[in-house]
Amino acid sequence: MNNRTRRGFLRTAAATAVTGLLGGALLPETLRSQISPDTTGILPDTSAPRRTPRRRKKEEPRPLLKPPMLKPGDTIALVAPASGVSRGEILEATETLKRLGFAVKTGSHLTKDFGYLAAPDQERADEFMRFIADPEVKCLMAVRGGYGVMRILPLLDFEAIRANPKIIIGYSDLTALVNPIFQKSGVIAFHGPVATSTFDTYTLDSFRRTVMSNQAAGTFDESEEFSGIRFSEARAATIVPGKAQGRLVGGNLSLVAALMGTPYQIDLRGNILFLEEIEEEPYRIDRMLMQLALSGKLGECAGVALGRFTKCEARTRGGEFAVSLSLEQVLRGILEPLRIPTVYGLPIGHIKSKLTIPVGGLATLDGDARTLTLDEAAVG
Repeated sequence: MNNRTRRGFLRTAAATAVTGLLGGALLPETLRSQISPDTTGILPDTSAPRRTPRRRKKEEPRPLLKPPMLKPGDTIALVAPASGVSRGEILEATETLKRLGFAVKTGSHLTKDFGYLAAPDQERADEFMRFIADPEVKCLMAVRGGYGVMRILPLLDFEAIRANPKIIIGYSDLTALVNPIFQKSGVIAFHGPVATSTFDTYTLDSFRRTVMSNQAAGTFDESEEFSGIRFSEARAATIVPGKAQGRLVGGNLSLVAALMGTPYQIDLRGNILFLEEIEEEPYRIDRMLMQLALSGKLGECAGVALGRFTKCEARTRGGEFAVSLSLEQVLRGILEPLRIPTVYGLPIGHIKSKLTIPVGGLATLDGDARTLTLDEAAVG
């Protein structure tokens, strides 16, 4: 996620909380009820007796459920669970998907301007669930990431999602959607292109092999776009050799870290964690990975598949520090001691040529060959 954009979000949120100008209108109802009206949740109520916090009951994983395979002529619904896009982008995305052989339905909240959100939380959640219930819709594709998915998680009906399994796909902020969907409903979801992505040959091939075939998609390595490029820029590289098999979970590092400590945190035990990031300086990558490491979560993984960390190298001008560790130093310094198979530079993330990754799909990571193999079909 972009540093400048994130800081803007934080400044806006802080100002809103302190002044109370919006009276909590931007908060989901499930969160608003927990906030003191006179302090907007900034200060604790010291007058109330302290209660021992209840230990959250451990949630048992749901049985795995594969959504039906997407076929030519099927209907894709365009949704905006986070930020919106322009009308021109919607028209272009619709035409692209139609050229690829799909029918398209568009949500009514794709272009609304509600601050940095496409629409108020309840409206975005309701529209998402409406397409889940629509029997004509076989796939829900986000129009973009941005910010806002975490705000609607308490408003989603995961039982309804399980009762109506569909292909749900997106990346970036959608990390906070596809992982909870898999964990709360058991339905495999997909970290992959959004409707406004460039569907180049590599991206389209991976999309078709993963969601339009009931056969295992097979092995993926670095795309042709990356071949011959240095580690610091893109090329796939081994950080820790060895092989690991597990179910795929993860996505954008900022969102993976942000979900920790919530009811929607990602279960990493025995799974292959895939990560990507954009426009974060090495010290921020360091901080987020250390949060995962110190919480004990990172060491629970079977393997780590690192995608592209786009524009995450130390900045020679305008950065936070005059002298910095390199991205490679940060990644190796934190991940090598774990001694679990780890590869850097796979085509995952904020890049033109990207993989479609089934969240919940079984895969093998080969640290020596620098490949990721999808071992089973992700759709039924």
